[in-house]
Amino acid sequence: MPVDALLFDKDGTLFDFALTWDRWTGRMLDLLAEGDMARMQQMADAIDYDLQQGKIRPSSLVIAATNRQVAEALAPHVPQMDLDQLELYMAESAGEAELAEAVPLAAFLDDLLARGKVLGVMTNDAELSAKNQLSRSGVLDRFAFVAGFDSGHGAKPDAAPLLAFCTATGIVPERTAMVGDSLHDLVAGDAAGMRRIGVLTGLAVAADLERHADVILPDIGHIPAWLDS
Repeated sequence: MPVDALLFDKDGTLFDFALTWDRWTGRMLDLLAEGDMARMQQMADAIDYDLQQGKIRPSSLVIAATNRQVAEALAPHVPQMDLDQLELYMAESAGEAELAEAVPLAAFLDDLLARGKVLGVMTNDAELSAKNQLSRSGVLDRFAFVAGFDSGHGAKPDAAPLLAFCTATGIVPERTAMVGDSLHDLVAGDAAGMRRIGVLTGLAVAADLERHADVILPDIGHIPAWLDS
């Protein structure tokens, strides 16, 4: 069955995960620690961030968790903010992260639109930071639907936010592909009855994803050739 719509994850899919978030996470922990190295290490341990290497580990909850879940993990070590303040701080700060596009996004998305595809984004990040980042990349207007975990549709790996995209666009799940770099993306796609495209611009390797994907691609730039095949 042909694919009429593509629903993208954001981090690790539209944007290279490590290149975008490793450095930002280190800076955020440093600012939150306020010079207290013991607290900084406790926060790093809480989210599985390697301070010495300056890298998010593949086992980190940051990869697929919601902003709220990450804030809950950090909150015991951030006495200067309550949970809501910390979550908002993270969302606003993430909106200003230095973005590393997985491929040149404008040209890639314009090619898909020229093929008549309907495009959306569903991320477990906050809607605010997602829209900020897409706007900064100059591609927000390419998407018919942009949702975060806080948009009222739920979060991955539940199917509900993916089905909300189908409701909003009028395209059935069977003619929609979920594109993502994590098991949360692919499990949600399967639960929603969608095609599933795994990409390797996150921290997962092919062996982590292959049982849950219809196809594994190096990055989203290979999707047009896959559609043609």
